[in-house]
Amino acid sequence: MTAEYKVNGDVAVITMNNPPVNGLGYATRTAIAQGIDQANADPAVKAIVITGAGKAFSGGADIKEFGSPKATAEPNLLSVILTCENSSKPIVAAIHSVAMGGGLELALGCHYRIAAPGANIALPEVKLGLIPGAGGTMRLPRVLGVEPALNMIVSGEAVKSEMLAQLPGQKLFDKMASSPDALMEEAVAFARSVAATRPLPLVRNLPAKHPWATPTSSSRATWSRAWRRTSRLPPSASMPWKRRPRRSSTRAWCTSARSSPR
Repeated sequence: MTAEYKVNGDVAVITMNNPPVNGLGYATRTAIAQGIDQANADPAVKAIVITGAGKAFSGGADIKEFGSPKATAEPNLLSVILTCENSSKPIVAAIHSVAMGGGLELALGCHYRIAAPGANIALPEVKLGLIPGAGGTMRLPRVLGVEPALNMIVSGEAVKSEMLAQLPGQKLFDKMASSPDALMEEAVAFARSVAATRPLPLVRNLPAKHPWATPTSSSRATWSRAWRRTSRLPPSASMPWKRRPRRSSTRAWCTSARSSPR
């Protein structure tokens, strides 16, 4: 019901172990934060890998703690993600099977991500009438681009890791593992390869990419044409909130009702 800490040579491996989908409950969050602090304090450790035991990287929040004080107790998920970002040693998320909701947000808070083929990636909160609450709406557009990220956020649908890895310019995955069985071996090797890299990359520092995010001559022309069209319209057409309210009376409503066919 927590997370296990082990050292593999010069790489610390933190494995979330909260069946069935490694929900990010209070004990798991605490163990992750403590593991990161322990790894940063150990001079023999050069890099950190975070992964999940069993059938998931992490499915997000622990539903068993919904409505209880543990759900928001410190360290909450935002605090754990901040601990990842502030780590003095690179943290690699080794993603497999399921990375959804808070689990994906945790991975986005790591410096690097390696994924196994077939992993289901999603921010499904919208299906519960919620929005991602730990930075997913801000970080996902920065690694996938605005349009594909927005599609995932508003639909809540899962997308396979190998499909996301094919998006042009994506930075969600720094590497795809050759197979699920080889994930951990390749993740540890990747962690060693980036151990000396500085400064450590942060998703929050990336620009959110969209064709119109950086103005070009064509996009400026498009905006200019749209502005000229709307500027010639009366305020009621281009700015509906400035329309004058239509006055109605009981007599007018009754007249209309009598004249309408039945």
